[in-house]
Amino acid sequence: MATNHAFAVFETKSGTCAIAWTDAGICGFHLPGDEPEQAERPIRRRFTGAERLSPTADIAVVIDRVRGYFEGERSDFSDLRLDLSAQTELYRQIYLATLRLGWGSTTTYGGLAGELQLGPAGAWTVGQAMAKNPIPLIIPCHRVLAAGRKIGGFSGPGGSDSKQRMLELEGVELPDTTPAQQSFGF
Repeated sequence: MATNHAFAVFETKSGTCAIAWTDAGICGFHLPGDEPEQAERPIRRRFTGAERLSPTADIAVVIDRVRGYFEGERSDFSDLRLDLSAQTELYRQIYLATLRLGWGSTTTYGGLAGELQLGPAGAWTVGQAMAKNPIPLIIPCHRVLAAGRKIGGFSGPGGSDSKQRMLELEGVELPDTTPAQQSFGF
């Protein structure tokens, strides 16, 4: 049975977002920072044949919550229905564990791997799952840090700078990562 994907594009204080859903729940999200066409493109690429629609009542509530998040309102998305059917069982477990990270809370790739008992390559596996997170912000991959509470990578628009801004919105302070010595520039 084919799954029908729908999506909507909307503005936030931080830029244009896109959200995709099926009857089972939210299946895709594009973080702000791009023009409307650029927010739509990755959703269309991931969900071939997806139809751009007006949001359902449930999705409209999510959009309002996302807008509130980018205005600095304390937000929790852990109660939302998600459609993770396209993910492997391991990635589903990682994403569900990540959903438990509330506003202003963080963990590390290694910490999440330890919680899930993923073994020696676990931190790498968690990092790969975060990089492929189909629903960033809602599944709060920005709250998963590298060892030593360093920012780590971020595959969303704006890269690690966007991750840091999202954490700052939540009041998370990270250690100073500027180099102790400066380059001479020659």
